[in-house]
Amino acid sequence: MQLQVAPSILSADFAELGKDIRMLNACADLIHLDIMDGTFVPNISFGFPVVEAVSKIATIPMDAHLMVVHPERWVKRCAELGVSMMSFHQEAALEDSEAILADIRANGMKAGLVINPDIPVERLFPYIGKADFFLIMSVFAGFGGQKFIPESVRKVAALKAELERRGNDAPIEVDGGVNAENAALLRDAGASILVAGSSVFKAENPAEAVSLLQNPR
Repeated sequence: MQLQVAPSILSADFAELGKDIRMLNACADLIHLDIMDGTFVPNISFGFPVVEAVSKIATIPMDAHLMVVHPERWVKRCAELGVSMMSFHQEAALEDSEAILADIRANGMKAGLVINPDIPVERLFPYIGKADFFLIMSVFAGFGGQKFIPESVRKVAALKAELERRGNDAPIEVDGGVNAENAALLRDAGASILVAGSSVFKAENPAEAVSLLQNPR
């Protein structure tokens, strides 16, 4: 099975963003948008003016990962800008997670739920059937270029087993430190979407790097 690859533009060259988006249009499956607010995570990335600029060039789906408090405030804005997939952190929403997932779906997007590495994967289980996909962070949200946390492979496998037990085929996305060395492990554990930043944009040949992630050996 070929994996879907969602390069994170957090690692792109923002002075050449249009060029980088066109490159992704030609080789990637999704464009990953890491939106941070400086409160839920100790960093600020970019906001909706950048998303709007990307939307004018992107011909492949946009996948928005909101690392923000009150993610419910931004559902309609993401939908208006043509985002196809929107995910938010279970830790940020807590008891409101189910309502936010429903609102994302009502606005025509696929709804995803995310957990950081210090959150037990079992926290996602109650949302099986309510989320369209799940995102397991394999580094702590907030900064690009971090080292992959090996325990993430076990979490992917545990979530995949629970999905299969319930007859649910929701995709599992993995974000953080993903590269050609761990892509096959993640695929074999049950992941079907890989987010990659540095391993794509810092490569000599980004399109080739995407291809290696799509078909890891």
